[in-house]
Amino acid sequence: MVQPAPTSAPASAPSPPSSPSPSPEPPTWRPYRPPPGQTTTSNNNNNNNINIDQEPPLDPSILPTGSKSLSGISLRAFLIGTTFGLTTALTLLTTTSNPLYTPLWRIPFFLSSLSLFHFLEYYITAAYNTRFATTSAYLLSSNGWTYHIAHASAITECLLTNYFSPTPLVLTPRLITAQVTLGLILMIVGQTVRSVAMAQAGSNFNHTVQVKRREGHILVTGGLYSVFRHPSYFGFFWWGLGTQLVLGNVFCLGAYALVLWRFFASRIDREERFLVAFFGKEYEDYRKRSWVGIPGIH
Repeated sequence: MVQPAPTSAPASAPSPPSSPSPSPEPPTWRPYRPPPGQTTTSNNNNNNNINIDQEPPLDPSILPTGSKSLSGISLRAFLIGTTFGLTTALTLLTTTSNPLYTPLWRIPFFLSSLSLFHFLEYYITAAYNTRFATTSAYLLSSNGWTYHIAHASAITECLLTNYFSPTPLVLTPRLITAQVTLGLILMIVGQTVRSVAMAQAGSNFNHTVQVKRREGHILVTGGLYSVFRHPSYFGFFWWGLGTQLVLGNVFCLGAYALVLWRFFASRIDREERFLVAFFGKEYEDYRKRSWVGIPGIH
């Protein structure tokens, strides 16, 4: 018997060839990179050629051993900021919380005020007299050991007074409040006057007495200087006495007054000798119509 031939399945239609996926087009813009050693012309008025492959020179003063050491400035800022934050918080806790109240709130307040003072010394110098914004502008170490001994003595007297005589024998609570209030007023006025005076003097202010007249040095007679001849000294003097009133110190109040008076009397006398040499009659006339603001110093 003849078997039928097997039928083959119909052939499927051939699929169209798949088109290859489009490759990403290369970017049409790339930053310009000049070949090594090529020079470009600067945009300043001198049109000097500058080798753009050459790193700018490093100012040695910003190195760790330099006068404007970036590491030294940042370390001082960190320590001052930390001290200010901790002592301010401790002051608030010991004055606003009844269970934690103690007359010794004056000590962290004093340290907080010192931190703010030294921060402002550097900050205002950096903002208004940048050329002299060195690590010594903080005034943390440039005043010598006597400066730190004075602060340590003030804290020690406050501690001893509150330990041996927690209840004052002479002052009534109302007089103590008046004493602290007067001290706070002197501190606020002194700090404000000193900081504003430094800003108004700008590049003409310096923490050291200038023995040579610099280029651009002018006699500042406006703002606070129209009233005070040495407003920064006025501010420091009364700020220092205000701190001792707030601390309730008797011995240090007298010692601060004596030491600060002698220091500023000598410094003002020396500084004005140079100012007369720098500005002549202009400064002599200004001295006649201005005021130092420290008793006994004219």
